[in-house]
Amino acid sequence: MNDVLAGQYESVFKGQGMEFKEVREYQPGDEIRFIDWNVTARMDRPYVKLFAEERELTVMLVVDASGSGMFGTGEKFKNELAAELCAVVAFSAIKNNDKVGLIMFTDEVEKYVPPKKGRSHVLRVVREVLYFRPRGTGTNIATALEFLNRVTTRRCVLFLVSDFMAEGFEHAMRIANKRHDFIAVTITDPREMELPDVGMIELMDAETGSLTLVDTHDPRVRREFRKKSAERVAARDELFKSTGVDVMDVSTDKPYGDVLYKFFRMRERRLA
Repeated sequence: MNDVLAGQYESVFKGQGMEFKEVREYQPGDEIRFIDWNVTARMDRPYVKLFAEERELTVMLVVDASGSGMFGTGEKFKNELAAELCAVVAFSAIKNNDKVGLIMFTDEVEKYVPPKKGRSHVLRVVREVLYFRPRGTGTNIATALEFLNRVTTRRCVLFLVSDFMAEGFEHAMRIANKRHDFIAVTITDPREMELPDVGMIELMDAETGSLTLVDTHDPRVRREFRKKSAERVAARDELFKSTGVDVMDVSTDKPYGDVLYKFFRMRERRLA
């Protein structure tokens, strides 16, 4: 997956301007506004400035480490899937000589790894995502985005990885999207969308610890659960649409490779 996406990464995420490269003698067709008058005066013939794209980027992985990440009914927990996705993005970034940083958050920011280059640094970032043990269990996306805006002075490529089971982050998201290239990575599990018919079960909220007894054999219960889940996802997607945030939807029961590939191709087509 890393090999497939590394090439697309460069075309999808662009630098933030142009930087001076060199001067050369003027040729017919060159832009007059790029003439270097100081060199022209010294050489007694016209020279122009050449520029190259400022390629170096900073990729920030902002990862939800709340209690709901410790859930999964497929091959992976949601937090394990988050770690894999972060690894793929991080290795694609360093193959293109970009910096990678990390913010781990719950109801507060619990870990900040400043962006750097290099394989050893990216291995540290991946290790942090895999083995981090948070103090809190709640989710505060707004706090994480506000912290990001304080510690980053330049525009970055922002991957916010979360199940987005939170509220009150709309304003912070709009501000972050204006400052950065914002990609929301939503991680879900099929059992968060629909309950199976398995009789009486006790459900625990992973973030609050509260317990609820549910009769999943009752079709009305399953229908109401499905309705509420669909409404939550629809409201989340409408927020992304209204703010102009790009989205990748991944699930614990499906391979994420196709989702990443389609997302990169979509960005390529939009930038073409």
